Amino acid sequence: MRVSRAQAEENRRRVVETSSRLFREHGFDGIGIADLMKAAGLTQGGFYKQFASKEGLAREASEQALEENLAFWQRMREQGGEQAFAAFVERYLSATHRDAADRGCLLAACSGHTRHRAQPVRAVFSKAVEDYAGLLTEMKRQAGVEMSRPEALAVLSQIVGALMLSRAVDEPALSDEILQAAVARLTDDRR
Repeated sequence: MRVSRAQAEENRRRVVETSSRLFREHGFDGIGIADLMKAAGLTQGGFYKQFASKEGLAREASEQALEENLAFWQRMREQGGEQAFAAFVERYLSATHRDAADRGCLLAACSGHTRHRAQPVRAVFSKAVEDYAGLLTEMKRQAGVEMSRPEALAVLSQIVGALMLSRAVDEPALSDEILQAAVARLTDDRR
């Protein structure tokens, strides 16, 4: 049965959105095309009408997730004033974010898997790192503190790494301690 152009576009949007969530939850290789399409409410055969490959879908889904994350970061910067950086760090390194990998930051959910991806997916991650480091610099500038590019990259590495470690351990108390220690270190005004 033939679908309209509008329906085809809606189906594609739904597959990208669903894949974005499921890749964050399971990793790029932790879920197959059949399961991605089923979760989107479509058949596996429809996949190849919309995408050349799973790698192409991974790139689009990564772009969408990282754009959503960037929009969140920008809202935090715009609404937070001088306290934007601390508020962002506290929210990023929260138990709520830790426990919602499927809706959270793609960098923390999939960076460990990205090195096995083709260049287009890695390019999406590279752009996100650049954009996010720039936003961290802006948040600090709002508070009257200059942050260099190397410092911004170090902070980005710390928040992403802390979130990843908090998700990796099997002891809830240790997981919470990792998050709390990172927040305390990053929001210490004496630094």
